[in-house]
Amino acid sequence: MFTGIVTDVGEIVSLEDHGSAKRIAIACGYPLDSIPIGASIANAGICLTVTTLAARGNADTVFTIDASSETIERTTMSGWKVGDKVNLERALRIGDELGGHIVSGHVDGVAEIVSRRDQDGTAHFVFRAPKDLSKFIAQKGSVALDGTSLTVNHVEGDEFSVMMIPHTLAVTTWGRAKVGDAVNIEIDTMARYAARLADVAAGR
Repeated sequence: MFTGIVTDVGEIVSLEDHGSAKRIAIACGYPLDSIPIGASIANAGICLTVTTLAARGNADTVFTIDASSETIERTTMSGWKVGDKVNLERALRIGDELGGHIVSGHVDGVAEIVSRRDQDGTAHFVFRAPKDLSKFIAQKGSVALDGTSLTVNHVEGDEFSVMMIPHTLAVTTWGRAKVGDAVNIEIDTMARYAARLADVAAGR
């Protein structure tokens, strides 16, 4: 379980194909002794399990994760390459501040950046969601994009907009995001269950 509050930006240092699966090594700033084998870390919003750990240089920690073919097909992972940056978040612990919203790390699909407008240090983004997910996105509701908890400003059809403040742009991968980029999207859990209850009530 996560909150969508990014706590580090990692760098992909290697990718290995294992049949239809992948093993990916990511360098991060988390202390080596703070990550146990088996820990869950959200990588660009994808909850993955740490399988190995190593130190790199005097500061960096490198951890590996294994991704199945389903995860690769459902997310942006198929386009990842060495040198790419990814938003990271450690799993929520009892007593941690819930600064964003409840995020599972189970990506629902891939959205696309349609436009970006920068003004006074902030950035206004418009995204296009997959048609089967757009019904779950509501104005003033929450959405997780590449593991970042964001508030939806406006919705029109399959497109929705969000505003990002300078801090978010500085401490995540969003500062370098551009039109045409694909991003992982996880819809709000409450919206998912509300829609399911509505379907049941309607006999669908």
